Amino acid sequence: MIRLAALAAFGAAVIAAALTVTPAVAATSGTIKLSSTVAQTCTVSVTDAQATLNILSGSSNVTVGSVVENCNDGAGYTVTVASTNGGSLKGTTPSMQPVSYTTIYDGQSGTGTVNVTRSSAQFSKNATVAVTVPANAQAVAGSYSDTLTITIAGK
Repeated sequence: MIRLAALAAFGAAVIAAALTVTPAVAATSGTIKLSSTVAQTCTVSVTDAQATLNILSGSSNVTVGSVVENCNDGAGYTVTVASTNGGSLKGTTPSMQPVSYTTIYDGQSGTGTVNVTRSSAQFSKNATVAVTVPANAQAVAGSYSDTLTITIAGK
């Protein structure tokens, strides 16, 4: 009988152990935040066409250079073409009267300074720089020159 009692007690313990509910393991989680920053980068690459302008008979819409614009500002950017001499070809001596001209940048024209505004980021945007000089049959002999500076700035 002792054996039966021991067997019964063992069986009861096995059944109790099988019916015991084990507590659930608490789930844990974590997060990893990813972030990055892209710096604003705006550049122009300018190629001088080394064009010669004819002051005596005039030069109409002569391509004097080309520009490749790159700017990653999503709000856009502005390209400025500025003349050192305020839109005039100046001679090397005081007796040479300055010769005014018009600058055309990507279809927009002005005298002295031309500003072109882009409304979004652009990459490898090609633009031309052209100049129109009215005829001046009374221009004094000599060399005339000016310099155009092209700059780019994000908004």
